[in-house]
Amino acid sequence: MRVLVALGGNAMTAPDGSAHPAAQVRAISGAMEHVAELVAAGHEVVLTHGNGPQVGNLLVKNEIAAHVVPPVPLDWCGAQTQGTIGFTILDALEPALARRDVARPVAALVTRTLVDADDPHFREPTKPVGRYLPADQAQQMIEHGQHWEDRGDKGWRRVVASPTPVEILDLGAIRSLVGSGHVVVAAGGGGIPVVRDPDGSLRGVEAVIDKDLTAALLARALECDILIIATDVDHAMVDYGTPDERPLGFTSLAQMEEFAAAGQFASGSMGPKVDAAMRFAASGGRSIITSLEHITDAVEREFGTVIDTSPED
Repeated sequence: MRVLVALGGNAMTAPDGSAHPAAQVRAISGAMEHVAELVAAGHEVVLTHGNGPQVGNLLVKNEIAAHVVPPVPLDWCGAQTQGTIGFTILDALEPALARRDVARPVAALVTRTLVDADDPHFREPTKPVGRYLPADQAQQMIEHGQHWEDRGDKGWRRVVASPTPVEILDLGAIRSLVGSGHVVVAAGGGGIPVVRDPDGSLRGVEAVIDKDLTAALLARALECDILIIATDVDHAMVDYGTPDERPLGFTSLAQMEEFAAAGQFASGSMGPKVDAAMRFAASGGRSIITSLEHITDAVEREFGTVIDTSPED
């Protein structure tokens, strides 16, 4: 099987959410043991990952240093964190594979994702990023061209566009690496957001792309058999938080669409994951939402929430 695994934030940080460098190394090292197990089982694996806590750290540095140096734009933050997380994954994955006597080369690719300059999210940015600040500190960042909103007692918070990914621009390089036997890390954090100007040139933009939507787009483009969205729970749930709460196992795409339309999945947590999973399933692939610890079980024993266009009874 060719499998794309989208690693959530729990694979990049400590259990308490700490993004201290040592905590990130430990978390990524643990995550790569599970990825190595999947590779050792004989599957072609492509990885993508989130970068929220890492970008958040860079934004804090921007704020603290804004009176000295200009803030780094979000597309630069995305590129920096792709590089940092990518090499940390490689440093952890290589020995994890070696312990299993698996000789597979690994590579990480800084990846650009094309978005539409006319995407409506640019006109009305709603994606909150970074920390809350008092009005005077937020004003300093507003003077650097950022968009901040008053959130009441909590203070002010920056909001940015979250446009829909259109195309993975570095797909050719990813395909070449996969075709030559590499385990590839690509499109981290949804990819570096870029737009194409009328003259055909590309430029980065201040935006955050949902990494699971990009994962679904990349999985389709690479003709993957399975998209795994690895999170911190074994299954997606319906009727969450009620006496009728239950996990979803093998589920048809049509049934999943009904659950989503009924508001079963929160927009700030499981909702985007389900959306991405349904998009890939609609293209003919199989999507699985499950915990990182069970990604091999998900592929070989259909563990987790499995979304398919024609499930078995």
